[in-house]
Amino acid sequence: MSEENRKIAFICSKGNLDMAYPALIMGWAALGNGIDVTIFFTFWGLDMVTKKRVDKLEIAPVANTSFKLSLMGLPTGNLGIPNIMGILPGMTAFASWFMKKKMEKLEVPPVSEYLEMLHDAGANIYGCKMTVDMFGLEEDDFLDVVDGVVTAGDFMDMTEGAQIVFI
Repeated sequence: MSEENRKIAFICSKGNLDMAYPALIMGWAALGNGIDVTIFFTFWGLDMVTKKRVDKLEIAPVANTSFKLSLMGLPTGNLGIPNIMGILPGMTAFASWFMKKKMEKLEVPPVSEYLEMLHDAGANIYGCKMTVDMFGLEEDDFLDVVDGVVTAGDFMDMTEGAQIVFI
């Protein structure tokens, strides 16, 4: 496959803060390498491109076995956060706030800004029609970077020959 034909497509199905960044970071890297990028948001992944939700994405420590106190800068040795602590009131808000602060310190743009950068650089961004209909959403509910709402079949046609990454 020649360099000019390289394509990658991301399917984003989760709306957690920690699931937002993988597609954004990899998409940005792909664009920087001249690869065509398409991102398809479905189910809870639509939160990433919904005006009312994009700035309220959270990271839930409950049942997140990889969530570690050490990621939050707390001395724990090799201990992770016990799952039971995730149910404490305020833990999701605290974990989300802390992750956003760490990202800010690393100068990682917020999700909405990252999406704008991707779109401005040529990434194609779509919402899933079935999910939009199921959730009772309208195209006006989405950020301006969303190029449209398409069916899964349309997405497959648009990304023929692309490497597909499901997140």
